[in-house]
Amino acid sequence: MILRRYYSLHTLAFLLSFLVTFGLTQDDSPFDCYLSIGDKKYDLHSIGGEHSASRERDSPPTKYRDSVRFNLCEDLKPQDGVSSEDQCPSGSRACLTITNIKGQEGHRITSVIPLANSTLSAVESSALSSPKGLQLTIKGPSYPSTTSPDLFPQSFALKLLCSTETSDPKFISYDGKVANVEWSAPAGCDFVGPPGDGNPSGGDEKGGNDEKESESVGSGIGYFFLLLFIALIAYFSVGAYYNYSTYGATGLDLIPHRDFWREVPYMLQDVLSHLCSAVRPRHSSSRGGYIAV
Repeated sequence: MILRRYYSLHTLAFLLSFLVTFGLTQDDSPFDCYLSIGDKKYDLHSIGGEHSASRERDSPPTKYRDSVRFNLCEDLKPQDGVSSEDQCPSGSRACLTITNIKGQEGHRITSVIPLANSTLSAVESSALSSPKGLQLTIKGPSYPSTTSPDLFPQSFALKLLCSTETSDPKFISYDGKVANVEWSAPAGCDFVGPPGDGNPSGGDEKGGNDEKESESVGSGIGYFFLLLFIALIAYFSVGAYYNYSTYGATGLDLIPHRDFWREVPYMLQDVLSHLCSAVRPRHSSSRGGYIAV
């Protein structure tokens, strides 16, 4: 008897841990290029797609070219004509390639560093006041340093400045851990209206990001019912196992709290009948005030 109860509790603990793990996995969704920082909102879809920035460093008798390739809204796609070992793994949003150049000897790729992941939990953002803009940092996996075998967590830091025109991104620096890029674009301007209305930092304050909020509410309701469904499966599974291991039940007797579930249809019928009687209009038996003689 004690052993059976132990296995029943062990099964329940496993199901609960599965639900917690499932919830954490759902929270780690891909970054969708929408940001809300306090009352400020940003839509980065206008600068979506693949972009690149590079710089060159002299190291006589050679020089190095640092090239960062990034896509804020989607994962980077593999490059045609480039071997897989010279590209970042799938799921990367930013990739740094360091190439050594020496005269007539051609180019030689020395490092391929994945800087940023696609998960929402890897994104950190803050609003800039002077100059006005957005500071966006996307974290990535660890990578060994060029001067040490130790692993250092990598990240892609984008300083997106508010501007009426879109400029080319500039490669600012890379210290072995963080690649800094500066960019001027209208996407760096916050807005208070629906995204894509061309009204940065202005407009109807009651408008908001209605489409995005409705999507968020819809996904939240679906997530709630999914968890409720999983909880019901866990309830019936654990209850059936408990009835079988404790009482040796079979067939319909395996259903936990069977008497209660047997009464559920009748309870629903009573509730519906009361609702219908409350909504149904009542007809008066009066005949217009005439009194029988």
